[in-house]
Amino acid sequence: MYQILKKRRLSENVVLMVIDAPYVAKKVEPGQFIILRVNEEGERIPLTVAEYDREKGSITIIFQEVGATTMELGMMNEGDCLHDFVGPLGRASELEGLKRVAVVGGGLGCAIAYPQAKKLFEMGAEVDLITGFRTKDLIILEEEMRAASTNLYICTDDGSNGNKALVTDVLKQLIENGNQYDAVIAIGPMIMMKFVCLTTKPYGIKTIVSMNSIMVDGTGMCGGCRLTVGGETKFACVDGPDFDGHLVDFDEAMLRSRVYKGQEQAAIEAHKAHCNLLKMEVK
Repeated sequence: MYQILKKRRLSENVVLMVIDAPYVAKKVEPGQFIILRVNEEGERIPLTVAEYDREKGSITIIFQEVGATTMELGMMNEGDCLHDFVGPLGRASELEGLKRVAVVGGGLGCAIAYPQAKKLFEMGAEVDLITGFRTKDLIILEEEMRAASTNLYICTDDGSNGNKALVTDVLKQLIENGNQYDAVIAIGPMIMMKFVCLTTKPYGIKTIVSMNSIMVDGTGMCGGCRLTVGGETKFACVDGPDFDGHLVDFDEAMLRSRVYKGQEQAAIEAHKAHCNLLKMEVK
């Protein structure tokens, strides 16, 4: 059993948990993920590792309560135990040799962009960390991200934090100001990653994207994370989740990501009914 050592709510629907998982913590690297089950009857869900502590043997995960399982996970508290916590899975991010990098995170993707930036920063690289949120109330990990970067840029869609912009606006401005990046790493909603790649392509800047958002089974068996990269079929959970963003067919990937919306909504409604939440909402 894997005990929840710490629980912290980062925003209304986003939760950080530190899990006691020494065997995972011993080998995990940025970019990799775990698969967990809340209980014996629960579904298996993949979550990217946000942080790890090898000495304490702990793994930090950050998730948004959007589906039945993440809602159930969010109801657990410190001292409770998860039934399964398997990993590390996937290929670790290849960060060696990068000296000047822009890391772009969108929304909850910042929880995955953060360990990438932190690792690069610890390796001595100059890191411009560009993050975007819909509103200031959704900003997460600001203190941690600031400590893991050379420069931190936080923008919001509505300008509520005083910096109304898209992450692509900030990235383009930095490039045009003469910053020469060895690579750009983009993690977040697929539409954001697509436009980051369109921004960097004219400049010939290597751009790496994380396709963790389309993973379902996490082992390559279900085929749900299938995508096209450079005209070839790849599986995000075993071949990635990192890929050359200029080769990813984002339009196809976004279409596939909507396939299970109906089933996801049905599972949410069933979970609400089970918890008697629908009755509370009516009142």
